[in-house]
Order: sequence, then structure tokens, then C-alpha cells
Amino acid sequence: MRMKIGIIVAGTLIGSIASGISAQTPSPSAGPSVSAEPKVTVDSLAPAEMEETIRTLKSNFVDPNALKDQEIDRATLQGLLTRLHGGAMLLPGKATNAESPVPFYSEVLGNHIGYVRIGSLSPDNLGALDKALSDFAAKKIDAMVIDLRATSSNDFNLAAEMAKRFVAKGKNLWTLRKSVAHQDRTFANDRDPVFQGTTMVLLDGETSGPAEAMAAALKVHDQVLLIGQPSAGRAVEYSDFPLTSGKVLRVAVAEVIGPNGLSLFPDGVKPDLPVELSLAQKHQIFSQSAQRGLTNFVFEAERPHFNEAALIAGTNPEIEIRQQRRGPEDSLHDSVLQRAVDVITSLAIFQKH
Repeated sequence: MRMKIGIIVAGTLIGSIASGISAQTPSPSAGPSVSAEPKVTVDSLAPAEMEETIRTLKSNFVDPNALKDQEIDRATLQGLLTRLHGGAMLLPGKATNAESPVPFYSEVLGNHIGYVRIGSLSPDNLGALDKALSDFAAKKIDAMVIDLRATSSNDFNLAAEMAKRFVAKGKNLWTLRKSVAHQDRTFANDRDPVFQGTTMVLLDGETSGPAEAMAAALKVHDQVLLIGQPSAGRAVEYSDFPLTSGKVLRVAVAEVIGPNGLSLFPDGVKPDLPVELSLAQKHQIFSQSAQRGLTNFVFEAERPHFNEAALIAGTNPEIEIRQQRRGPEDSLHDSVLQRAVDVITSLAIFQKH
């Protein structure tokens, strides 16, 4: 029986929606504190009200220098950069643009789960992915975990090539839309996939740019489940515009439209199954996995228990094992990857019945 993984996740919405908040106009004689005053957002002001507010500030504010045209321009630009949600940013110069390459990593978990950490979107990592998939096929791997939690490169072409390994031939992956130029560039799979079985995709706030497009392209398929935290919301194509000072204004000039027809900017891709893991812990795990492997961070070793032999010997294995802990790294646990392994294991048991 073939089962859609999307059915597994049942979301229960718990909470309440607050009704309108009424505020009484304070009496002039009451003299309420500033913190007690009801607040009005800038978004609630009409254009005429905004102009009136600025004129009133210029005429009455205690520090006239703060309301000079230059300061208003600075405030306008600062507010715009904040409100554009990462769609525009000022950079010192192009020399600071280079990202440190993140290596590819792969491992077999539990003898039947293929794990790949994509890392940077680079030709070398694409080659490493193909080699890993070939090795997995030889080992009869029946499930995959694709880890995008360390992928934030800016190459949409390489992202598409990697996604093609897991998406059915002929399917659209995503569209890169330039609204100003009225241009759309659609990425589609023109090759047979290498793997189409049960797949878990891991993502979090450091999954950015083309990696978000990959996650969205994989999410629409029946046997794919997204686990972790929402992505960065930077699924855009940037262009750099040099300023006369040498600084650079980086602007989002195109946005990714997912296979469902919705833009990924600025809300990003939401996981089907939310699981939290601090970035500090994740970075430690990724750093140590190159030497120790991932098994220690996913599967718990069986803990020795107090037994008759220990009673006769006058020892307590449960206490001794705690005393023998090597350090803080022993408490590191990849809860996101653990959840992916648990889901795969549960599915395998269910399908056998």
C-alpha cells in the first residue's frame, strides 16, 4: 500500500484569536504615563496623515537637528531596509561577498537510510552527491535524508541540478520571476531521478536562497516530508549596485515562485513537522560529525542497568556510566535528524503490515 507522507502530519492548532482592543481616551487631568498610552502604528496612517505628522514633528520636536532633511532621509532608508525583509542590504564592498565553502557530507544511518548534507551549491559537491547516490544504490538504501541546514549559496542552476536527482522527470521545480522586467525563468526536470523513495528534507533558518527553492520543489511530492524550522525567507536572486563611495547596495531583483504558484519571499518554506535545535548545537554537531560520524548524535547507546552481578561486585553501572562521561559534547543530540529517522522507521514498520 502506497501512502502519502503528507497525511502523516496532523497539525493541531491550539490558541485563540484576540478580538478588537478598545482603548479609552485619557482625561487631560489624569496625566497617564507614556507607557500607558495606546499606540498607533505607522501603517495605520493615511498619506495625508504621514505628511501632517512629519510637519508637526519638524515644528515642535525638542531637537530640531533630528528632523533635518538629511536625518529624515536616513530614517527613511533605514526603515525601508528593515521593511524589505532582507530584500535589500548595504555592504562594505564586493570583496566581502565571498562565502566560505561548506563541504558535502554523507553517511549511511541504521544500515538502510542514506544521509546527505548538501553543503555549498558547487560543482564539486554535485559530483560528491552523485557518488554518494551511486554508493547508496549499491547498498540498497530504501530511504533518504537530505540535509539543507548548511546550504545558503546563490547558484540556482546548481540547485536545480541537485533537485533533479529526486524529482520526477518533466516536473517543474520552481520559477524565478523578475517583476520589474516582466521576465520568468522556469526550472524543470529534464532527466530521470536517481532516487524517488521515502525522503526527509531537513531545513532551518540557515537554509537560504536556492536551497529554499530546492525544499519547495521537493515538498510537493507524496513521499517527501520537511522537518525542522522555517527557512530564511531569502529565496531571491540578488543584483549588486555599486555606489560612488565604493559601498554596494544589494537588491533582490527576482523572487522564487514554488510549484504551488506561491512566492517563497519573505516568509520562506515552512516544515511539515516542526522540530527545534539551537544553531549553536547544530554547528557543533556538524563540526564533530566529520571525525565522529552522525550515529553518536542520533542513536542512543543502550545504558547499562543495575543487576545481580553488579550487586555481588558492589558496583552500580548506572552511576559509573554517568561518571565516565567525557565532556559536554556527549550531550549533543540532533533532534531534527532523530525525528527524521523515527518517521522513516515508523513508516517501514507500517508498510510491513
